Amino acid sequence: MKAVFQFLLFFLFSISVNSQISISFIGLDNSINELIKINNPDSMDIKSTHWDNQVFNPYKDETVTFPIQIKFEDSIYNSPILKNKVVTSRYGWRWRRAHRGIDIDLIRGDDVVSILDGVVRFAKYNSGHGKLVIVRHYNGLESAYAHLSSIKVKANDTVFGGQILGKGGATGNARGSHLHLVTSYKGVAINPEYLFEFGETNRIRSSEIWVTRKWTKPYFHSSKRMTKLEMLLSKDDALASLEREKKLYIVRRGDTLSHISRRNNVSIRSICLTNNIRSTSVLKVGQKLYIE
Repeated sequence: MKAVFQFLLFFLFSISVNSQISISFIGLDNSINELIKINNPDSMDIKSTHWDNQVFNPYKDETVTFPIQIKFEDSIYNSPILKNKVVTSRYGWRWRRAHRGIDIDLIRGDDVVSILDGVVRFAKYNSGHGKLVIVRHYNGLESAYAHLSSIKVKANDTVFGGQILGKGGATGNARGSHLHLVTSYKGVAINPEYLFEFGETNRIRSSEIWVTRKWTKPYFHSSKRMTKLEMLLSKDDALASLEREKKLYIVRRGDTLSHISRRNNVSIRSICLTNNIRSTSVLKVGQKLYIE
């Protein structure tokens, strides 16, 4: 389907050049958008609830029940940048703060494109994210593209995977040019690397993926390295995983590893291995420990 749109775009452009027929870019964009809407009747459905062009997260009043089921019709996605993807910072805990996306290296002015078909929900400046575009896709997933130097689409535009959304940059709270890519479902950020491969291929990991809290909570991950994947491809697997998920323990005054192990019915060795600490490590009040 994408190839058809691209062919039509090329065909219309050829007519305007060879026959000297004047076609405005605005009219051309509208024509392409109408063609996409005709072939994607779900474009109206995804705008029926929580459609807000002014806020980053319109789902603040929505309660999400885990596990979350995400379905994909395609087996591949479009790389958000049109060159090799180098992930410089991953989804996870970074500088004692949650990093709810991945950073991909680029040079200011590089094209940034939509990873999947969808409709632009947000396209303007946002505090922290700088110039930002958010696309809602037909499976309910949203992808956000932050720190752009310029935006080439507007809210409510229907876009296809691979369509240019803007140019890369370093606007907002950014340390150098890069793309901050966020994937979320109903306002809940999901580790993008759990859904998509960011290596040499552009493979979607599965046509059906179940998401548990582990893949939405940054403190279960490190921004310095990719988390070991444990794909959940059925509801039964996801429910079983929910039972096994790590829980977060906040160190209180007077706590020792011995006290924590007894209180949570887990060995000191397990706590140390999970948190990469030693049995002789000094605990600090407020320190986060994961109990597996």
